[in-house]
Amino acid sequence: MADASHVYAGVAGYFGKPDHTGKSGVFMRPARGGDWKHVLDGVEAYTVFVHPGDPQTVFAGTNDGVWRSTDRGATFKRTNFPDKTQVWSFLVDSRDPKKMLAGASPIEVYRSEDGGASWRKLATPKIGEHCKGPFASRVMRFAQNPNKPDEIYAALEINGAMRSTDGGESWSDCSAGLIALAERPHLKSKIVSDTTAEGMLDGHAVTINPADPDSPILALRMGLFRTTDHGKTWEDMEIKRFSPITYGRDIKVSPSEPNTLYAALSVAASSHDGALYRSQDNGQSWQRFDKVQVHGTIMSIGLHHSDPNQVYLGARYDGEIFGTQDGGKTWEAMPLPGEVQHIYSVACG
Repeated sequence: MADASHVYAGVAGYFGKPDHTGKSGVFMRPARGGDWKHVLDGVEAYTVFVHPGDPQTVFAGTNDGVWRSTDRGATFKRTNFPDKTQVWSFLVDSRDPKKMLAGASPIEVYRSEDGGASWRKLATPKIGEHCKGPFASRVMRFAQNPNKPDEIYAALEINGAMRSTDGGESWSDCSAGLIALAERPHLKSKIVSDTTAEGMLDGHAVTINPADPDSPILALRMGLFRTTDHGKTWEDMEIKRFSPITYGRDIKVSPSEPNTLYAALSVAASSHDGALYRSQDNGQSWQRFDKVQVHGTIMSIGLHHSDPNQVYLGARYDGEIFGTQDGGKTWEAMPLPGEVQHIYSVACG
């Protein structure tokens, strides 16, 4: 199946190095081999998203709203998106492939009902500002409950998490339990803000296992955390029992393997090490999955929607992308060409 697949990388700006040169935007190449093509430039890309029901349709969340490709990433065109703002996340409604959400920075949610061709901004989520940092908080990832599709969770950087029970029209704050955990000495972390709860509010990704739909899992700076009461409280999954590095940047459930989760773990947001871990028992135990050495924080995991043998990862610096097409037995280095800025997202389909 890799013969028909493509790999995509979303590249954004250098953190703290605004004058540094290097390419940004979206890169694409065939999964089975070939050269990378710089298919979208002139923007920063924070996320690349392959439509789960139509691999011809690929979205890029950028600093200029939403861009879309309808030819498998060969070309991109800006959608009818109402604002020039940063877009960090997408969700396709499991009930209707034409209905989508997009998450932005500052915290806003947008809806499309025509497959992403046009968008409208929903009511601004009424979420308190728990952490003041050098950038506006971001809606980093959505996760939809497959049994209750109107229930959606969102991970917020650096503001915790939120939950909707009406398909994204309105949101409630799920951060109180995270802030409570930050009272524990080993879960305190303050780097860019005014609170030691910052680390527990530094949400990067959220996922829901269809086999355990009422237990969303959140990846954040201090590790992996699960809720079983709709975000009122959160339980530390203690990933440190299995990994010496615990900074959780990404977590995804396999679309085609029951109870299988993948987590991208590193040392910190700016680090020179990282690893990809896999759980095949819904997060009860974890084993290192990759067989590579990265030289930057692993920012993103790319899983194919129907081929579990394809798994890709992107590390922050130097255009580092690695992939396996045989379920982890062997790995290939797939570096982006020339000097690029920071990799934020990897996708395949």
